[in-house]
Amino acid sequence: METTVRSPIPSSSATSGKPEGTLNMASSSAHAAVDSIAGLADEAARKAKPAIDGVAAMAHQTVDKAAGAVAPTAEWLTAQGESLKNTQKKLMHDTCSYISTNPLTSVAIALAAGYVISRVIR
Repeated sequence: METTVRSPIPSSSATSGKPEGTLNMASSSAHAAVDSIAGLADEAARKAKPAIDGVAAMAHQTVDKAAGAVAPTAEWLTAQGESLKNTQKKLMHDTCSYISTNPLTSVAIALAAGYVISRVIR
């Protein structure tokens, strides 16, 4: 950040007692204060940068460790998901095949299951 140094010395119009002179003097003082604070902020930022960089590096290491610890679990869950999906497809195929070969038995089982469920719900 570039700082501009303004002279706190009032202009010649400020000594005349006119409102414009007082305004210029107040404006110059405010600019000097802002420039001073900006200089202090720049210095503080330069001093804090190594600490901020260190904290950022530690945060990146922590994220990498967490990702490394979770990766095997994610792979296991993916494998289990595939296994469950295959089991679901096999059960669905077997159920459809059973219903196709035994339609009357399937209807009787469905009626019995509906009756039992209705009794449990009441």
